[in-house]
Amino acid sequence: METPTPAVPRSLIWTGYVMSALPVLALVLSAVMKFLKPASVLQGFAHLGYSEGAAFQLGVVEIACTFLYIIPRTSILGAIVVTGYLGGAVASTYRVGDSWILTVVFGVLVWGGLFLREPRLRSLIPIRR
Repeated sequence: METPTPAVPRSLIWTGYVMSALPVLALVLSAVMKFLKPASVLQGFAHLGYSEGAAFQLGVVEIACTFLYIIPRTSILGAIVVTGYLGGAVASTYRVGDSWILTVVFGVLVWGGLFLREPRLRSLIPIRR
């Protein structure tokens, strides 16, 4: 028998959607830039030690992870793979001495937004008062 999940105010659910939208927009923009390959992106790849050819492949991975996240049935799996992708981004930027804080903030927004809008996740990770 399933335990019923308590009702969550609509305002929290919408807050979750807004929190989720921010990293989704950033990830989609980042993937599109990897496909278009402007000079600034190629310079960034060279700075991080990646070849120009890796841009397209990483863009495909990034957009696939993002789509898994935005589809409600696969949103938890999507959050897991987006976290892995962002972990790679943190490691890459940390290795060359660049700032990685914004990437971690996006990861927090991914999980925080999903927690607020997804009852399955709230049942797995209950926050007790």
